[in-house]
Amino acid sequence: MSHIELPPTLLDALRGLIVQARRQALRSVDAIQVQTYWHIGRHIVEFEQGGQARAAYGKRLLPDLGAALTREFGKGFDATNLRHMRGFYLAFPKCDALRRELSWTHYRLLLRVDAPQARQWYMQEAAEQNWSTRALERQIGTLYYERLLSSRDKEGLLAETEQALKSQNNTPRDFVRDPVMLEFLGLPDTGRLLESDLERALMDKLQQFLLELGKGFAFVARQQRISTETQDFYIDLVFYNYLLKCFVLIDLKTGHLTHQDIGQMDMYVRLYDDLRRGDNDNPTVGILLCGSKDHSVVRYSVINP
Repeated sequence: MSHIELPPTLLDALRGLIVQARRQALRSVDAIQVQTYWHIGRHIVEFEQGGQARAAYGKRLLPDLGAALTREFGKGFDATNLRHMRGFYLAFPKCDALRRELSWTHYRLLLRVDAPQARQWYMQEAAEQNWSTRALERQIGTLYYERLLSSRDKEGLLAETEQALKSQNNTPRDFVRDPVMLEFLGLPDTGRLLESDLERALMDKLQQFLLELGKGFAFVARQQRISTETQDFYIDLVFYNYLLKCFVLIDLKTGHLTHQDIGQMDMYVRLYDDLRRGDNDNPTVGILLCGSKDHSVVRYSVINP
């Protein structure tokens, strides 16, 4: 069957619509998460302000709440995170004033800013300038708001900051959550978990896994075979990230990360680039999902191309 040559303008327009729709879907998930955490914080604060109730529970309220919610919903609702949600409500008492463009990670960063006026300014700028969490963290860390107020050369400072943000090109790390939270799988926390069990559980709840993994991921294959002249290799999970425009290979390790695991993934990435990567694709990215990692092992094992 012959194929006609598609009009480039039409294809580009459709691509733009699809990418925009997917971005909006991700933002909707972020907005729902932020609103939920705000309401959780509100309930906690209002309960604490009840006087007798606060006296009855004292300092045990958040730890006990966290333990109960963690048993049912996972680590995302432990005592530490509940404190963040409580602080979130206290820092932003008006839900309608929250910016839907910002994620929970943005707001976690904003909670580090003590001055209310500065915090509000960073929130508005992050939303209006479409700052990533890395960009927001940089601006807060370099006291951008305070420097802007005191600077006599505001235009020069703005130009310098704009250039610095442009230099922060999107990298795979910006689109992948580290660590990925897998409590929604409902896997047992005791005994030895087989990698095949983890893979099967991920496939059973693929939609939730994609949301946990990060932005822009689309499923391609499971146990995909790639071959050399003498050997076959099987990649646990393969995705394509339409924001990074590259394939993403995932290898599942339930134990501690070793340098052999990193070397194997490096080989997979190079082999996949040679065999499957298209002319318009960016270099393939490899991700190892593991139980724990040693940063020194990671640092000295990674081979830069």
